Amino acid sequence: MVTSQHEGVTKIATLDFGHTAQMLRSLFDLPIPESGDARLGSPDLSDAKPAVCRADGALLYGKGKEKFGVITETQRGEDKDKLYSWLEYIANFRARERCPVCLVVICPDRKIARWAAKPIETGHPGLTLTPLVIGPDNTPVITDVDEAEANIGLAVVSAITRSGDPLFKDILGTLEQALSRIDPKLAGWYGYYINTSLTGVAQEEWGRLMAMQTYPYQGEYAESLLAEGRAEGRAEGEARLLLKLLEMRGIAVSEKVRARIAGCEDTATLEVWFQRAFTAESAEDLFA
Repeated sequence: MVTSQHEGVTKIATLDFGHTAQMLRSLFDLPIPESGDARLGSPDLSDAKPAVCRADGALLYGKGKEKFGVITETQRGEDKDKLYSWLEYIANFRARERCPVCLVVICPDRKIARWAAKPIETGHPGLTLTPLVIGPDNTPVITDVDEAEANIGLAVVSAITRSGDPLFKDILGTLEQALSRIDPKLAGWYGYYINTSLTGVAQEEWGRLMAMQTYPYQGEYAESLLAEGRAEGRAEGEARLLLKLLEMRGIAVSEKVRARIAGCEDTATLEVWFQRAFTAESAEDLFA
């Protein structure tokens, strides 16, 4: 998972403990406390030694004896190192927080989901780790807007894991409408998380939907993408994303316009152009 995905998971988790807990109870019937007390745990699960041990995300629910930890990982390919580091994540998080901890692995690919779900034998009698896997086979196809809004966390994860489903466009369209009904800030981060979690044609389809519609959460979504661009190198990253957005919307970009965007070093100007790109009818409209 790339840096931007780490950031997206962290920001969403900060805003959305309730939805995440609801999703995990729905899929795995985990004993997450109903008290509503929750906080973001540090994904840095290193011990006192210099070695770095970092998960994609870590959530901590409840207080005192009712605490329950959840480590989240997004896996797109087989990684034999994870067969060792996942157990380390659990052990370190459990030791630090003094509470039960489970591991949840999100796998958009069915083959990788089967790989991730295999029991990991530790060598110690009775100590076998079987990761909880969210993949295409155990997430529902949600094409009803009311259902998606009622369990928005599950709807988002379902869209990611169902990227190869024949109904994928319907799933995304449903999710897009459901996001317009919730808090715009949270919806914006969800939109960003979906964008960074999808790849290839699926990511392009989500980007096209975001570019073609105007919802209250578009501003938050745009700001998230711009933050990703800044991480790449401020102006260069923002210019690249602006050109990508125009491409997704099917707007022709002349060499003159492309050169002007690529040559702009003022990030404030690029951000204004980026916001205009969501509704512009031509590339020249950016400069109006």
